[in-house]
Amino acid sequence: MAYLSMGEAHRRITEYLNRFSDVVLNQDGSSLKQLLSVSSNSPLLLSLADALNLFHDYNRLLKQSDRFSQISEIVSPLFRSIQNFRLGNLLDSYNAFEKAANAFLQEFRNWESAWALEALYVIAYEIRVLAERADRELVSVGKTPEKLKGAGSFLMKVFGVLAGKGPKRVGALYVTCQLFKVYFKLGTVHLCRSVIRSIETARIFDFEEFPVRDKVTYMYYTGRLEVFNENFPSADQKLSYALTHCNPRREANIRMILKYLIPVKLSVGVLPKKWLLEKYNLIEYSNVIQALKRGDLRLLRHALQDHEDRFLRSGVYLVLEKLELQVYQRLVKKIYIIQKQKDPSKAHQIKLEVIVKALKWLEMDMDVDEVECIMSILIYKNLMKGYFAHKSKVVVLSKQDPFPKLNGKPVNS
Repeated sequence: MAYLSMGEAHRRITEYLNRFSDVVLNQDGSSLKQLLSVSSNSPLLLSLADALNLFHDYNRLLKQSDRFSQISEIVSPLFRSIQNFRLGNLLDSYNAFEKAANAFLQEFRNWESAWALEALYVIAYEIRVLAERADRELVSVGKTPEKLKGAGSFLMKVFGVLAGKGPKRVGALYVTCQLFKVYFKLGTVHLCRSVIRSIETARIFDFEEFPVRDKVTYMYYTGRLEVFNENFPSADQKLSYALTHCNPRREANIRMILKYLIPVKLSVGVLPKKWLLEKYNLIEYSNVIQALKRGDLRLLRHALQDHEDRFLRSGVYLVLEKLELQVYQRLVKKIYIIQKQKDPSKAHQIKLEVIVKALKWLEMDMDVDEVECIMSILIYKNLMKGYFAHKSKVVVLSKQDPFPKLNGKPVNS
């Protein structure tokens, strides 16, 4: 850091206070948000932090002028947050920011118009990000992380302020998405339900009036929830909405959506193109898709094993594991096609021992009883049409459409 005189430090702090006071007086929300973004490492806030670390008596400046005293409840703890963030004291930075955020929310309640909505978005974002960093600091010294939970409580207060009539309500979806991020991080996704219920059933909200950015994020997180609940048609609808409306230049966001949409599409029998996997670096799904095409159970299991950690972290492992039934269907279909070429009159009769041999060739060691059980499940779940001749150990397939397509519908539960 270059040499900084006491006079220059005083000037920087006074300049910031004047700017803050002016933007509030002029109701300039776009400029106000830049003054609140503690974690952004903007040149303005970095230079202010250096000044604050030299000139400690900034509270005296706040008290000297009536103009500054009106904003002191927000700015005084905000200064401490900026100062501590620059020094790397992340827990202290969060604690101070939480006080500033509560003071800001109190003022926001009193402002009739929605001019400060952009600034409130920054408050909502910063309190989550600072809480995550503070929790990492707590963990590093062997203490229980608790700040992200506190940030969630604050965001619920913000949601309550926005969940009313008037122009401020369009900000509710942004705050909802910040809450989703908190709940997913904490592993308390069940808490999303009450917020979702408010957004989707409250008459004061019209989903189409929310900004596109927020609708995409909302559909992404609610789509993920539907994946966890194994409600694949709804997950497909929500994640497809997110993908369709996502900014095409935001490739990282598209990749995040596809990470969940691809398993959902696979579960309803829709296979993505190879170029899509390559473009968005989702090659972990390549062998899963090849296994489905070939009816290769060994390849599917190897693919799940090779990328087990990644699939488990994403929460899609169980979804992909259930694709085994489709792989079995494809394997039997291949046997059926081969038999049809050799003897069309007997193609619809498949001996279990033939399926056992095919699995053995794939290094899948199963006996006739196990295969019989799997064939019964395929028929029950309408992945095959036909019946099972128990005595002769033969699957007798329907002569019309023996292997129904899923056509975008999930396998029957």
